[in-house]
Amino acid sequence: MEASDTRSDTISKIEDTAVEQFKLSLADEENSVAVAAIKTLLHLIKRTNAGTVAELRDEIGLAIKALTGMKQSVVSISSGCDLFVRFITLTSLDQTDFNECKKLLLKRGDLYIQNVSKSRQKIAKLGNPFITDGTTILTHSISKVVFQLLKAAADAKKRIMVFIAESGKDKSGWNLHKKLQQHEIPSKVILDSAVGFIMEKVDLVVVGAEGVVESGGIINKVGTYQLAVLAKTTNKPFYVVAESFKFVRLYPLNQQDLPNDEKYDDSTSGPDDHPTIDYTPPQYISLLFTDLGVLTPSAVSDELIKLYY
Repeated sequence: MEASDTRSDTISKIEDTAVEQFKLSLADEENSVAVAAIKTLLHLIKRTNAGTVAELRDEIGLAIKALTGMKQSVVSISSGCDLFVRFITLTSLDQTDFNECKKLLLKRGDLYIQNVSKSRQKIAKLGNPFITDGTTILTHSISKVVFQLLKAAADAKKRIMVFIAESGKDKSGWNLHKKLQQHEIPSKVILDSAVGFIMEKVDLVVVGAEGVVESGGIINKVGTYQLAVLAKTTNKPFYVVAESFKFVRLYPLNQQDLPNDEKYDDSTSGPDDHPTIDYTPPQYISLLFTDLGVLTPSAVSDELIKLYY
């Protein structure tokens, strides 16, 4: 019993520390949910009391389980953590000494974070030519990558107007509106039910993504799908901006294929509750701007193969 209690206490401590560190990382507005999760894992590796690679792997698994259990952008956390773990262990660990292995893992982890930190700038640079002077843009909720793209366009002295669907039920669109106001970028928040009315006034739609799936479709804040359908109907380009660490090995065919633990706020939610995310099929997406380049939806599966295998 004593050994069992000790093991239970150790697991609880690892999970609690991971959650606490995640919240600290997320307090930095520059960190997305996925980046905060990745930095949490890197912090765990630095502070671990593990004595072997196997023990460290177990601790990382416990931390990931705790983070995904928070029901906060589960898709982003899962894909970000998975790709981070794959990156730091991409080549074999030849060192027999665990401390040397740990140093190598930390070195790879720091390199991964450096690469991730440059992603938004790369995406903004790739997407900037698609936003011309005088463009009216419609977006949804709040995305740090979308904000980076809009800011880059404004910094290039392009006159743009941004309509933002408020994104109930948390009305996160207002958060993007405030950030744009701080940079004197003209914007207006509209009701989610008004996107059809406003669509004829816009030149293009651009959204972020919580996850880019194998089909080239995306998982994002609920309401994204309806924007995509309306954009397609009115022949308006629908662009997605997303970092490659959001590429996830899922292949949903419809909304029901999305896992319930990712679709709802908590595990007690069911089909009658309000979903937090929806799935936008690839046929509604014009292009995806990623740090891997400008991709068509059909090219996503090839990039996923490169990332995961």
